[in-house]
Amino acid sequence: MGSNELAFSPPEPERIREQVALALAEDVGSGDRTAALIPSGARSRVRVVCREEAVLCGAAWFEHAFSLLDGEVRVHWFAADGEALEAGQTVCELEGCSRTLLSGERTALNYLQTLSGTATLAREYARAVAGTGVRLLDTRKTLPGLRLQQKYAVRCGGCHNHRIGLYDAILIKENHILAAGSIGAALRAARASAPDLEIEIEVESLAELEEALEAGARRILLDNFGLARLRDAVALNAGRARLESSGNVTLEQLRELALTGVDDISIGALTKHLRAIDFSMRFL
Repeated sequence: MGSNELAFSPPEPERIREQVALALAEDVGSGDRTAALIPSGARSRVRVVCREEAVLCGAAWFEHAFSLLDGEVRVHWFAADGEALEAGQTVCELEGCSRTLLSGERTALNYLQTLSGTATLAREYARAVAGTGVRLLDTRKTLPGLRLQQKYAVRCGGCHNHRIGLYDAILIKENHILAAGSIGAALRAARASAPDLEIEIEVESLAELEEALEAGARRILLDNFGLARLRDAVALNAGRARLESSGNVTLEQLRELALTGVDDISIGALTKHLRAIDFSMRFL
């Protein structure tokens, strides 16, 4: 929706600092009791290795996990966000206070493994529809507190963002339509209340699709339409509105969905079916 064109760049540094500060507070709290056993003046060099094939994501959060603790840690990257990693590849090396490196390790790797996991899955889905012209969109089904981070990771993997939250676009769903009284009434209310926002409406049948088109809808979500009904919907639409397919989308059926002629496919699995990538940090 309106947020799909966000640049391929992480959120503002201040937002990243806020996010990482909360993560460090969870882990370090009042102080790292184990790292305190190391002499305060000790310095070390460490290497971060990716143990499996992946798409890298989360470098800025990784760096902030150390800089917020010390500010003197130096990171040298051998790969950038969005790049493909091979199993066993060195991602970066760090040098600095041994205590800081130990205290920031878990928080830094948590970001790297989680966001790289999201980006890696997004890359797999994006490859499945290569050449079809379909855009794959994420949803609001993100891990709590990681909305902006995961949506950035989705872009690193080659997919696109739907709306960021409830505030930057309007998506009228079944319960909104029932509360408003009809598809037409819901669309009129949306246009009156937020003329500057993109408006999308969900339909569950071809009859509702026709009703939405007659009411002037320009973006329509086809909820749980099978392949045959999707083709019928594309024919009925005849290019009048942008059509989005949604509902229990799997990787196995993805290309068939894309070939029905819809414009977009939204996939909750991009951010909620997450498998972390295996990274390790070793002192040299």
